[in-house]
Amino acid sequence: MTTVFVTGGAGFIGSALVRLLIANSDWRIINIDKLTYAGNLESLAAVADHPRHVFSRSDICDRAALDRLFAEHRPDGVIHLAAESHVDRSIHGPGEFIATNISGTFTLLEAARGYWLGLDDSAKAAFRFQHVSTDEVYGSLGATGLFTETTPYSPNSPYSASKAASDHLVRAWMHTYGLPVLVTNCSNNYGPCQFPEKLIPLMINNALAAKPLPIYGRGDNVRDWLYVDDHAEALRLVFERGVPGETYNIGGGAERTNLQVVDSLCRLLDLQRPRSDGRSYSELKRFVADRPGHDQRYAIDAGKIARELGWVPRESFESGLARTVAWYLANGDWIAHVESGEYQHWLEKNYAERGVA
Repeated sequence: MTTVFVTGGAGFIGSALVRLLIANSDWRIINIDKLTYAGNLESLAAVADHPRHVFSRSDICDRAALDRLFAEHRPDGVIHLAAESHVDRSIHGPGEFIATNISGTFTLLEAARGYWLGLDDSAKAAFRFQHVSTDEVYGSLGATGLFTETTPYSPNSPYSASKAASDHLVRAWMHTYGLPVLVTNCSNNYGPCQFPEKLIPLMINNALAAKPLPIYGRGDNVRDWLYVDDHAEALRLVFERGVPGETYNIGGGAERTNLQVVDSLCRLLDLQRPRSDGRSYSELKRFVADRPGHDQRYAIDAGKIARELGWVPRESFESGLARTVAWYLANGDWIAHVESGEYQHWLEKNYAERGVA
């Protein structure tokens, strides 16, 4: 049986990946998450008791803890998603991003390398360290063009700079030490279980509470949107079939301005949860001062992963957004628990008696 470490497996993308791997593979998943504000074990409720899912509340900056996990579970690879990931938070508090995204990745690489060096030749060759990163490392595009795997790095925020640094560390650990690594850079993810500070869940949550829908600047910043389950499937394919040393860009092929995203959400909410006064949610839109260094446009060329691994997204932006809105409308308790911190009580109730801390 294949055993894989998934770091950040209680986060938005990580939990989607864990759910997919438990449901659609025979892999044994060791889920490693520090459970910061964005880590939520309620997102893993469907697999919490599964015999192939093991959760460890551990920090990737803790080398001793990582060494114990490698020695105990003897993984065949690592899929590394643990990261601080919100641009606004990085602007106001970059220290956590440097600590987790750079120092944490370094610590995990060294723990993985130490374990890998002790494997026999066949196990060494089969081992994979897969690093999950972002298209934001490439900087900002103009009105035309796409990010490819060879686009020069030009990060513009503390968040993207910290992820760029971690990408470089991962590549260096292959070229210097021979560790078999893979890197993926994805576009903006959306879908169920996303922490409500991000654009789509924030707008849904605010709209339902009749709060303003704040849109930066003129709302003309463009992002390529990727449904989270499509991303999870791509990550599995890269781990199984990707070539060590290669980078794979993963995008949804769904460029939208922020204003277009908010307008689409308002139309869906008008249909699925009409306001009691009969007015449109779009009347709640408010344009606010732009954030510092706001990149204008991101867009991914996902041709390489399509050609080499056969991956294309299943969800269009319209179908994925409809599924996302429906999920949030059906799971108001999840949002309330996240915002209030009640999921930490859920953790204590459901995991503390099993020795998870």
